[in-house]
Amino acid sequence: MPLPLDNQLCFTLYATSMTINRTYKPMLDEMGITYPQYLVLNALGEADGMSVGSIAHRLALESSTITPLVKRMEQAGLVTRQRSQTDERQVQVDLTPSGRALLVQCNCLNETLIERSGMTLAELDALNRQIQKLRDALNGGQVVDAA
Repeated sequence: MPLPLDNQLCFTLYATSMTINRTYKPMLDEMGITYPQYLVLNALGEADGMSVGSIAHRLALESSTITPLVKRMEQAGLVTRQRSQTDERQVQVDLTPSGRALLVQCNCLNETLIERSGMTLAELDALNRQIQKLRDALNGGQVVDAA
């Protein structure tokens, strides 16, 4: 007999992720961006001037997923795209001043998560580190970090 869903870590993580996304959605809608675009903003906030491939690696996605996101973000004035002068195959993405301002505005998502969780920042940080450790172990020890 399989374990009940609530006893399966995969389901708990999935359901929690969906709940967080539903919590963020009204705020993201108000800012005019999607959750994947929010992730791209945050990746560029860590290391501006990343290539599309580096953003994809950082977010554990395919470059073909990132390219249309970045194009829409460029049309919205949040980023610029430019072919690398050293390797024409690579497209470098940089935040614009509007993109940087939106990234600062996005901090309300974290504040809302902390507030609604009923947990302290230290508790959420410890939980996040535990989940990252699990992710990295399941990934064969490959840490997902800025490339």
